[in-house]
Amino acid sequence: MAEKKNLSRKAQQYAEEVVPALTKQFGYKNPMEVPKLVKIVISTGLGDIKDNAKSIQMAVNEIKLITGQQPILTKARKSVANFKVREGMNVGIKVTLRGSRMYEFYDKFVSIALPRVRDFRGLPTDSFDGKGNYNMGIKEQLIFPEIQYDQVEKIRGMDICFVTTAKTDEEARELLRALGMPFKK
Repeated sequence: MAEKKNLSRKAQQYAEEVVPALTKQFGYKNPMEVPKLVKIVISTGLGDIKDNAKSIQMAVNEIKLITGQQPILTKARKSVANFKVREGMNVGIKVTLRGSRMYEFYDKFVSIALPRVRDFRGLPTDSFDGKGNYNMGIKEQLIFPEIQYDQVEKIRGMDICFVTTAKTDEEARELLRALGMPFKK
């Protein structure tokens, strides 16, 4: 029992509420069959770095504030002349969250950040990839409470990918819905 006290709110909810509910709904025989959230990948592109070199550091600091983890720089795999991108240039940053940081970010995202989105009516249910993973984009980083509006240099969007062990999109949708993801009805 002492182990459960160390779990985050969403991890505890998964163990106590989601596993029994999904087992009943889908008729799993083994508790290990129940889909679970494996990782959350947050990435953002840095299209303006050619013009402003310090924008990389600003973006890295913002993502670090939001996730609590140091992001890594992603480099271009090939040159694209139209975008003035050369192979090996820094073009984005990403963070992969697992374990307790993943559940803490998920909790903050669902209960604090999403309600702060203007005209929010729920997330679309058609953004699953066919293998049980959910992908979505955010237009601005200002929805996170750690970001102070007056210190933002440029409004940046980000892509968030929720990776699950679900075999179908329906199982993944029910898993995320049970964990509090506000999908459209």
